[in-house]
Amino acid sequence: MATFLYRLGRRAFRRRGLVALLWVAILVGAGVAASTAPAPPEDSFSMPGTESQKAFDLLDERFPAASAEGATARVVIRAPDGGKISDPAGKAKVGELVTALGDGPQVASVADPFKADAVSEDGTTAYASVTYKVNAMELTDQARDSLTAATDGARSDGFTVETGGDAVMAEQEMGGTAELIGIGVAAIVLLLTFGSLVAAGMPLLSAIIGVGIGISAIGALGSTLELSATTSTLAMMIGLAVAIDYALFIVSRYRAEIAEGRTPEDAAGRAVGTAGSAVVFAGLTVIVALAGLAVVNIPILTKMGLAAAGTVGVAVLIALTLTPALLGFAGRKALSRKDRKAPAGQRDASAKPKLGTRWARFVLRRPVTVLLTAVVGLGVVAVPAASMELGLPDEGSSAPDTTQRKAYDMLSESFGAGFNGPLMVTIDTRDADDAKAAADTVGKEITGLGEAAAVTPANFNEAGDTAVLTVVPKTGPSEAATESLVKDIRALSDDIKGETGATMLVTGATAMTIDFSQTLDDALIPYLALVVGLAFLLLMLVFRSILVPLKAALGFLLSVAAALGAVVAVFQWGWLADLFGVDQPGPIMSMMPIFMIGVVFGLAMDYEVFLVTRMREAYVHGSSAADSVTTGFTHGGRVVAAAAIIMISVFSGFIMENDDMIKMMGFGLAIAVLFDAFVVRMAIVPAVLALLGTKAWWLPKWLDRLLPNVDVEGERLHKELGDTAAPTEPTREPETAGV
Repeated sequence: MATFLYRLGRRAFRRRGLVALLWVAILVGAGVAASTAPAPPEDSFSMPGTESQKAFDLLDERFPAASAEGATARVVIRAPDGGKISDPAGKAKVGELVTALGDGPQVASVADPFKADAVSEDGTTAYASVTYKVNAMELTDQARDSLTAATDGARSDGFTVETGGDAVMAEQEMGGTAELIGIGVAAIVLLLTFGSLVAAGMPLLSAIIGVGIGISAIGALGSTLELSATTSTLAMMIGLAVAIDYALFIVSRYRAEIAEGRTPEDAAGRAVGTAGSAVVFAGLTVIVALAGLAVVNIPILTKMGLAAAGTVGVAVLIALTLTPALLGFAGRKALSRKDRKAPAGQRDASAKPKLGTRWARFVLRRPVTVLLTAVVGLGVVAVPAASMELGLPDEGSSAPDTTQRKAYDMLSESFGAGFNGPLMVTIDTRDADDAKAAADTVGKEITGLGEAAAVTPANFNEAGDTAVLTVVPKTGPSEAATESLVKDIRALSDDIKGETGATMLVTGATAMTIDFSQTLDDALIPYLALVVGLAFLLLMLVFRSILVPLKAALGFLLSVAAALGAVVAVFQWGWLADLFGVDQPGPIMSMMPIFMIGVVFGLAMDYEVFLVTRMREAYVHGSSAADSVTTGFTHGGRVVAAAAIIMISVFSGFIMENDDMIKMMGFGLAIAVLFDAFVVRMAIVPAVLALLGTKAWWLPKWLDRLLPNVDVEGERLHKELGDTAAPTEPTREPETAGV
């Protein structure tokens, strides 16, 4: 591995013009393809195999007109205090509103509240349902403006009018603020780390080109593969962070090789051969973790994972080829001005030990204290995760000052808490002896449970073989009693099948949320087993050890648990909500934990590979177990810290986005990297290695013979190049003004 990558790095260095031209051509080609491709679809959920999805599929087949994906709006109107909607003034106001709504462009129909029985029992509140000819993604600005104008016009004489539904929710724009913040902070950190504008610019340029190619490819394939805007945003978030880090490690190793007296071409080859090997395996762990989301069998998660994995793959290829090509253009200018003037290969004996060296020596002296402090600290932060509540966002989780939330609250107050989360009970009567009798039986059985506020009469399709009835729970969509109602209705299915021959399925937004959470819960253990198992094998290949990969996996569990605890504290409990722009604390999105586990595991292994590979390299070349820890921090501690700060800044920038999922994901990933890089990898890892000593690198002889030697530490490369041994202490590292 190291030898092959060494040759690849030298070849890219020598043919830098051709390599750079090829990558620019790929970027331009991908950009042109993306610009000419149809717009990506909006986010959609489907869960193959669940009861909710089976019911939706049945409705699509048997009720084609009713299941059209047209946008909807629900306009809620309330009479002034002391008045009623049924009063003459109220009826006139509702009539004007319905007429104005119906005059809007792209409107298919408007249901008059008085004809649709959409007036509350106390007569104070009514709602008009507006259905559009197109879905929310295709709704024009004129249609939205007309809806707003109609509701604004009705807000007079004391009437309150608010609107909910997907027709109101304008497409959230990703303005690029997050990316600019991340790149800006990364530029500052790189400049402080390297002390050279040229060296700082290369990781940024590599990352921009790599992420540009990845995102453009997603845009070009968006309509074909149904990749939404959220998919590309998450791919950009992860791709930008890892692309900068991968290039950073290769540039840093190049500078170290130059400082030891290598020629620029040889230094580039050695950098790609050693640090590049770590990049390959770090990238593979991220790709495995992201692609492994496919086992959850939820298409949106699979698409997000594969799109992000593809972007990470591009970042690895860019780091291994374009970065050494850029080094070819830079040569010794990648060093700071002071380092370029210093004699090559001369060790600065009077130099004060680096912060990383001093920290490693401190941990080696007090491993138990450091280990206990870190573990207990992360454990305390993880406590809120035990009370995590999962759900999918709805209008009830919108900010209190939005019209969607106001409409949601008005409907709950006037029609009952369960009105915003009705259940759709679909009855397939093809095998029933009497379709109408079967539907009546279903309605009576559900009513007999005594848990529903209302059960509507069954509505049959034109063929008369499928019926739908609506069940309004007594409690809100996210309450435990509503979930119990769904389970109790589904428990009636077998008895109804045996009695009438009809098949009953329960769906609706509330039922889908329940099925979604259950699907994720069922997939969590297989997913962890797959991802951790494959990554464990990869790390065994890299480190030729059993305990080091085991330690890496356990450390990851600590960091992800602490990160989930912080997410719960901020987004569910509302701690520091104003600071992070959380308008309305509520349940954590159902997909957040499993997606975060996948991403954080991959990123955690990045730092494990980068930091511990240096230790392994020193140990293989003769250093003691303790000295190898110090050497790893001397060479890699500063760079790992810089890489973590860059990644944290990139993720933190996405906290400013309007999309709730992106905001939550940005915060969760940023805090997870903070915990994993600076607590787990910088404190727990050296403490555990100090306690294990030489046992950390133990591998049974029979297993050593079975595992292929991928030579990540470059032992074969050093022999081929005629090196006597890799230095265990730096002869002279390029100086830094930073971390």
